[in-house]
Formats: sequence, C-alpha cells, structure tokens
Amino acid sequence: MLRGRGVSPGRAVAPVRHLAPALPEPDPTEVIPTAERAAEASAIEWASVAVADQLRSRTVQATGETRAILDASRLLASDPELVSEATALVRSKGRSAARAVWETAGAHERGLTALGGRMAERAADIRDVRDRIIAEILQVDLPGLPESDEPFVLVATDLAPADTAALEGGACVALVTEQGGPTSHTAIIARSLGLPAVVGAIGASGIDDAAMLLVDGDRGTVEVDPPESRIAEARADAVVVPFDGVGELADGHRVPLLANVGGAADAETAAAAGAEGVGLFRTEFCFLDRVDAPTVDEQVAAYRGVLAAFAGRKVVVRTLDAGSDKPLPFANSDAEDNPALGVRGLRIARRSPQLLDDQLRALALAAAAESAQVEVMAPMVATVEEAGDFAARAHAAGIDRVGIMIETPSAALLAAELFEIVDFVSLGTNDLAQYTLAADRLLSELGDLNDPWQPAVLRLIGMVGEAGRAARKPVGVCGEAGGDPALAPVLVGLGVTTVSMTSRSLGRVAAALRTASMEECVAAARAACGAATAHEARDAASAVLLDGHPA
Repeated sequence: MLRGRGVSPGRAVAPVRHLAPALPEPDPTEVIPTAERAAEASAIEWASVAVADQLRSRTVQATGETRAILDASRLLASDPELVSEATALVRSKGRSAARAVWETAGAHERGLTALGGRMAERAADIRDVRDRIIAEILQVDLPGLPESDEPFVLVATDLAPADTAALEGGACVALVTEQGGPTSHTAIIARSLGLPAVVGAIGASGIDDAAMLLVDGDRGTVEVDPPESRIAEARADAVVVPFDGVGELADGHRVPLLANVGGAADAETAAAAGAEGVGLFRTEFCFLDRVDAPTVDEQVAAYRGVLAAFAGRKVVVRTLDAGSDKPLPFANSDAEDNPALGVRGLRIARRSPQLLDDQLRALALAAAAESAQVEVMAPMVATVEEAGDFAARAHAAGIDRVGIMIETPSAALLAAELFEIVDFVSLGTNDLAQYTLAADRLLSELGDLNDPWQPAVLRLIGMVGEAGRAARKPVGVCGEAGGDPALAPVLVGLGVTTVSMTSRSLGRVAAALRTASMEECVAAARAACGAATAHEARDAASAVLLDGHPA
C-alpha cells in the first residue's frame, strides 16, 4: 500500500503503465565554435515557435480549465525571457542549443520551486516545455504516453499538463505520481477528466510493470496487487451512476445537489449531468495566468457564460480567492513567510479594494443580463466586521443575496453572529480542516490530518449547522468533502442544507442520500462527532447508516 495525496476522487483498478523517461541531459562539455554560434542560437528561437504552435493546436481541441492550462504552457514555450537567456548562453559561452535550454529552464524551475505552494507545482510545466524544445532542436521524438487499447493506471514521477490533457478519451483510468500537489495542473486536469488521481505517492515509480493497481483518489492510497475481492469492489464502484436531478433523503426530505465549476465549459458539463445549480463558481479561474486584472467587461463575459448554463437556477459565486497556493501577480505582490495565514481571499481587498468592487460590479451586471439566481460569497472571512463590510459592498454593487465561506475556526465559532449579517454560508472543508488541524493541506505527508472526518472538523460543521437551523438560513458545503458519498448523510445530519461537488460525483452522492432518512442522518452525525479519531468517526457513522436505523 502506497499513500499519497488524493487530488481527484473516485476509485479505479487496472494494470500499471509507466510514463517513458524524460530526455537525457544534454552534454555539458560540448562547446560550439564562435563562427557557428549565431546559427546554433537561432535553432532555439525556431524550436520555441514550433513547440508553441504544437501546443496551440492542442489548446484549440481542449475545453474549460484544460484549455486555459495548455494555453499557459504555450505561453511558456514562447517566453521571450527563456529564449533570450538561452540564446545568450550559446553566444557568450558556446553552449549547445539543447544544453542552453536545459540550463535556462533549470534556473527558472529552481526559482519557481523556491516560491513554494502553487508556484512550485508549475515546475513540471517548465520541465515539459524544456523537453519539447530540446526534442525539436535535436529532431528526436519526445517520450510520450504509453499506447494501450486496454485500461491502465498511468504512473509517473510527474506529469506535464500537455500529457495529462492528452489522456482524454484514452484507456487511462487513473493517475499516480510521486511528485505534485492538489493545485498542480496534473491535479486540475485529472479532476476535469474525471480520472481518480493520487500524487505524492513515494515509491510509485518502482512498482513492477506487471502489477495490478487499485487507486483510491478519495483516500489517497494505491494498493499494489490487491486481492480479487477488492478488485471486484473497485470495478463495481467505477460504474457511472446517473443523476436524475433530484437530491433527496429516503423520507423525501430535499437536499439540493449542486456542482462546483470554474468556467462556462464546466458549467455546461454540470448542467448536462443534472446538477440542480452551482454551489461554487470559482472565479479565480478567470484570472489565472494574467499579469493584470481582467476588465469589468471581460469579467462580465466570463461570468455570463456560467450563468447562461443555469438559467432560472441558483448559482453561488465565490469572489476572487487568490493568495496562499494560488497567488496572482496583480493581487499578491509581496512575498509572505506564511502565505496560508496571510493576505488571501477577502483580505486582498485590504490592499486592493478596487479589485473587489470591480468584481462585484461585474457580477451584478452579469446577473442582470442572465436569468440565473445569483448569490455571491466571500472567501477567507474570519470576523463579523469583515462579513459586514463585504455585505455592504455587495449590496452597494446591486447584489441581493450575500454570503460568506466558513473556512476558519473563527468563522465557525461566530456562525450565529454572522447569520445576523449574511443570507447564507458555505463550508470550505479543505481549508477548514487545514486551519483547524494546523496542517498545510499542500503537504501529502499531512494528508491524514487534512481529513474532513476529523472529529474536530465535524464538530465545527455541526456548530455552523445548528446556527443555520436557528437562523433558518441555508448552510452549504462546497469543499471536496461534498463529493464523498459516505460523508454526505453525515453532513446533512450536521445541518447542511445543500451539497456541492464535481458533476461526476452527483449520482453517487444522490444514491447514498436516498438510503437514509433525516433521523438516520442525524444519528450518524451524532455518532461521528462523538468519536475520538477520524477512523472511528467513519466507522461510527457507517455502523449507524448500514444498520438502517438510528443508534
């Protein structure tokens, strides 16, 4: 059993296939004669143009977040700084074109790694572009994905976004990498393709070629050669469960099931999957890979694409959640020792109030132009004062229903007071676990702490649910926990009124909810909260729900 970080949910079982190794390091001792250096340098320029063209053609065929990520790789390939630095090495020191690209890319990669967080996870993108340019210079084939007509689990040290995107429609059923994190492009694309994925699985590259793997993207585990009983169970789980568009408990109690989306393509996919609305529209995907903020008009166009897919239905929009693992150059200008505890989410408005006001104005304009029921919430709220200021700004911009994310223990403890100000709250379980357990959610070795089943996290969710019931206002969940079929009944029992998730999880969560009554959900929640450990909480809830009646 290998343990890593589950970054895309679901389970799959299939034989292993390893990604071919990267190109070998170019000879560092080769020196190009002075008379030949101009021609050698020009090879870098032509190769970067060729690679950018190749990536552009892949970008045109992609959609949603995948398209944006591949477009960012295309920009990397034609980065004038990378090209100029590499050509300078050829001209001044006589490096071969391939070696110059290798050294320059290495310097860029080290710079990103030193920044940590989300930026460090872009190192794989730099390595991919490096190898593509070098392959073009040397006129050799780039090592690619394994070819197979049979289902397989792809194992690699790390994956480049272009390789991950190329898996769409192929025989790969799951991904396992030794490196990477939850915000890497591999993770983002894997989620968009619906492929279970585990990153940070140390030792994965040493798995024997003949092995059968069972990948659990929820628990972050990789079982090597599991018993037949486990294989049969996983294959049964892999069957797609359709969703009929109605989330409800066994006793008919309604629990609307919503989707998490990042843009128009995601929204269209979610609508086709039967989602009853959008519980989390991550607007930062409209801002990624930009050096300056999009204009109000640009934002309106992006937002309308999502709202149009859910005409007449609820769309909950989260304002810009930059910072920490998602820094943006125009929003997070200063380096921070502890970015997860720094200027992120709503706190950006302390430095750049116009950025928030422009976004709220754009959202109001987009809502007025479409028929979706738009609700807007702020991320990373910790105090009543912050909630009050945000609500005032949103109302002034013309937004009727305003809410906040509950991601900090402070917000959970102040839920009753916050409900006096806002119309609804939504629980971000990833960050709530991170801040409650004081465990960086980007570190795979702390994955056991960043678990929504931790009793401390469940008890905080219960406090928010109780406050919501008292105020008679909605309590949503839009973190990764929302897509866990085993946890969904517990969340409802804790007072959660809507659950939001990736669209492919809708059917499984709906099926799980329809097996339990509200009374059973409450009993399961009570049992889980009374446990001492995350493992005991799972078992306690499962015992109540499988038994079929309250404990």
